[in-house]
Amino acid sequence: MNSRANEGPRACRRIGADGPRPALRVLAVGLAGLAVLGLAGCGAPPAEREGRGAPVDGIRFLGSSGASAGFARAEGPRRFAFPVDHGPHPAFRTEWWYFTGNLLSATGRHFGFELTFFRVALAPEQAGLTDSNARGSAWASRQVWLAQFAVTDTEGGRFLTAERSARGALGLAGATGSPFAVWVESFAARSIGDSPDRLRLSAATEESAIELDLDGLESGIVLQGRDGFDRKGPEPGNASYYYSAPRLGARGMVRVGQSAPVPVEGVAWLDREWGTSALSPGVAGWDWFGLELDDGRDLMFYRLRRDDGTASEWSGGTLVGASGTVERLAAADVEVEPVERWTSQTTGVTYPVAWLMRIPGAGLELRITPRLRDQEIDLSVRYWEGAVEVAGRAGRAPIEGRGYLELAGY
Repeated sequence: MNSRANEGPRACRRIGADGPRPALRVLAVGLAGLAVLGLAGCGAPPAEREGRGAPVDGIRFLGSSGASAGFARAEGPRRFAFPVDHGPHPAFRTEWWYFTGNLLSATGRHFGFELTFFRVALAPEQAGLTDSNARGSAWASRQVWLAQFAVTDTEGGRFLTAERSARGALGLAGATGSPFAVWVESFAARSIGDSPDRLRLSAATEESAIELDLDGLESGIVLQGRDGFDRKGPEPGNASYYYSAPRLGARGMVRVGQSAPVPVEGVAWLDREWGTSALSPGVAGWDWFGLELDDGRDLMFYRLRRDDGTASEWSGGTLVGASGTVERLAAADVEVEPVERWTSQTTGVTYPVAWLMRIPGAGLELRITPRLRDQEIDLSVRYWEGAVEVAGRAGRAPIEGRGYLELAGY
């Protein structure tokens, strides 16, 4: 666990050495990163990292194309079937479930949260064989799972992080589609009863916890890219299947430190991807924005960032109207400019944590600022992801909003 308010040792769960936002989001891991996830365990204080290296930045976790042999690839549009597609797709190398949200107490105290689940295949599946049959052990698994959990306590000036990792065996970690569930040890997201529209998120450590009920999953799904097929580069198969569920109603509790749980309500966002791909040559990282505006519009945009800092033509996103209309955004439709940078005292990395975004075709000019500047995740991997607030103009009218920002490859 990592608390910026109190830099104590991080909680760590390890798995044995005998098993354990392109692929866009941070932990689309390849074989080079699996040694960190599956063998070395989770983040540790600097003294404990000696001999096995520092945390790996998100971009270095992207696998090479050579590691993709035998895996399925996203090569064209497909028909989505829910709730089954909320579950796993083990024929692909990587996939993830990304929950983020902004919450308020009855007194207006703000909390942000992130709860994410990642599945990474060590090797392609073999037809007709389970891992336990093929390897003669109930512990055997081709799947490594990682969950990361973060709470932003804006009033308290604290950013608390933790992670869990496990092999996909003996019920330690896994996912199902109907009913929907994804879990890594005690961190979990599950359907409530028989409803495919309602979920419960749960995660708890000594320093932070959430238990939240989310509503509106089935009715709010937005297919990204071309009907859910989202290309990240010109190479064949360099794509993912990608959908989002923005503006999910959230209600439950947040706990920070040893204080009593605080009842909260707010808005959550699910980003969901799977595929077998890597970033194109010359792409250094990405900047991802998921914003809910007060006029009812929801905005997702990712900027694939070239080595020279310019945006790749494969950047893109969507603008969802209050009535549910979906407008595809290409790289040329969105202008983003960093306006404030912050340097981590922990890692020495500088991140652009505040931005100006313009979408001329939609009449939007937005300033995006972090709730806390220090929302750097420094566990098995290192990147910045945190709660942000939005202020600006929609045409001639003022507009506000909230959301999440992810910065990878810095």
